[in-house]
Amino acid sequence: MDREHWKVVLAAVKRAARRLPRDRRLRYADWLVAATYLWAVAHDRCQSWACDRAHYPGWFRPRKLPSVSQFNRRVASSDRVRRVLQAAHDELGGPLVPTALSYLDGKALAVGPTSKDPDAARGRVPGGFAKGYKLHAWATGDRRIPAWCVLPLNAHGAVAARELLVPAAPPLSPRALVLADGNYDDRRLHAAVAARGGRLPAPPRGWGRHRTTRSAMGPARRASLAAWGDRRGAGVLARSVHRRRITVERTFSALCSCGGGLGPLPGWVRRLPRVRRWVGAKILLYHAKLRARAVAKTAR
Repeated sequence: MDREHWKVVLAAVKRAARRLPRDRRLRYADWLVAATYLWAVAHDRCQSWACDRAHYPGWFRPRKLPSVSQFNRRVASSDRVRRVLQAAHDELGGPLVPTALSYLDGKALAVGPTSKDPDAARGRVPGGFAKGYKLHAWATGDRRIPAWCVLPLNAHGAVAARELLVPAAPPLSPRALVLADGNYDDRRLHAAVAARGGRLPAPPRGWGRHRTTRSAMGPARRASLAAWGDRRGAGVLARSVHRRRITVERTFSALCSCGGGLGPLPGWVRRLPRVRRWVGAKILLYHAKLRARAVAKTAR
């Protein structure tokens, strides 16, 4: 991690910690515990690695670090540290503002097939089946990921997206489109997006030609099927717009391919709470990198 990138992360963490009431009983500040955890995640190291001062450069080397047991306990169970990480994530991710185009997609986070993790589940991945978890994300046109969740791999993408959009998505404009692949062609998800004011032009998984099926699917999905079934104007437009879904693939590529990005889950990241915390830290660091690039571009 470069110095400018880390400055953005550290500043956001300290601002988030200052919003909490001070607790004089704490020997190590909340921002220090949160920043130390993010330092370990950025370098794809376990938490005990972060408790050694030899693993810090001169421009970020805390005077004192908590013991491994105290650090693990604070990261896993401290509500104050969790609130600091969440506030820093929300600040760097930017506001949930309505955009003309947004995207729904998922990324599998596989573990070994012989893993004893009771929270991991078997599910479909490109090319077959695997065991693990899945990141479900709602991404914006400027490649931010303001809302996401991690569930076992067997959770259906449309169900996860519905749970993600209902509490998180802002009211959308009537022309706003939420682009997704055919896995998200679900009548309840169509209705959830329409209730927010937008549309979900996902490629149809089936046409539901029976009269009873058509009446049960709701007006939002019927409109989507009518557009995809039109071989001229509306159908051509739907296919042309759907090609822009490649933006979310580029977002995942930027999230995963950079140094310290979201790669395969390390062997010490198991159980759902720890996986969610790890993935959230990776997304926070990704947003910090976007912020650092924007600041550098403005300064030129």
